Amino acid sequence: MKTILLPFAILLTGLMSCSKNEDKYDASGTFEAVETIVSAQGTGVIKELNLEEGQVLKAGQVVGYIDSIQLYLKKKQLEAQIRATLSGKPNIAAQTASLEEQLRQAKREQLRNINLLKGDAATKKQLDDANTQVDVVKKQIVALQSSLSITTANLNDQAKPLSAQIEQINDQLDKCRIINEVNGTVLTKYAEASEVTDVGKPIYKIAALNPIILRVYITGDQIPHVKIGQQVKVLVDDTKDTYKNYTGVVEWVSNKAEFTPKTIQTKDERANLVYAVKIRVKNDGFLKIGMYGEIKL
Repeated sequence: MKTILLPFAILLTGLMSCSKNEDKYDASGTFEAVETIVSAQGTGVIKELNLEEGQVLKAGQVVGYIDSIQLYLKKKQLEAQIRATLSGKPNIAAQTASLEEQLRQAKREQLRNINLLKGDAATKKQLDDANTQVDVVKKQIVALQSSLSITTANLNDQAKPLSAQIEQINDQLDKCRIINEVNGTVLTKYAEASEVTDVGKPIYKIAALNPIILRVYITGDQIPHVKIGQQVKVLVDDTKDTYKNYTGVVEWVSNKAEFTPKTIQTKDERANLVYAVKIRVKNDGFLKIGMYGEIKL
């Protein structure tokens, strides 16, 4: 039984890994990723920071917060100032209530005089006086309402700058939360809880490592054989004598030639000008930034 399984195991190993001596590559390069440095947007002591290097984070995930007690107290103070300012707003209905009652009485007197005049029980002057009284009270009500409305508008205007300051503080309070903005893996942690930070000071570096990008360089005569969306074979060192195989997809080809980087080899090592190519590779966790990779077209 052992005699039968041994060749099968050897064959399986050969399929999973490629011998470096048998496989030739067309271009090589290094793996890279878009690295994002997340900086503090607030000033103060970092009260909590729940992340470690190598940790995978999701976009929108809250990873900590900066002390915001002083901002909170300032907000409460402004809210109290707004309440105190607006407490002086007049109650227009209450303050015009007495005049409204006078107007109703004046109108009743006016109607009474109209009826009396029809029966020759009142004079034209009495009716004129009643009409005048109605007009006077109406004008008093309009004047008082206008005055009270101006007072109300002035108090509202005084409260608007305070409300704007509260909006600014709310924005600063939101920025005291340390929110991760991109999906990726934490590469470097620059700060710890209990440290004092400031606006713009780096807290950690993160990069999306799945998929990961392999940047290689090809010569001019290889350009016709490379197309965006094309699948290529990606080879990465596994052991001393074998490669790990991945399938990559070409997602970008430079339209401008450049001099061959010193650390990069191409199929034609004598070529002076090469073209950069980005290849998207699904990462199983083995591939790291800066690791060398090779491709076969």
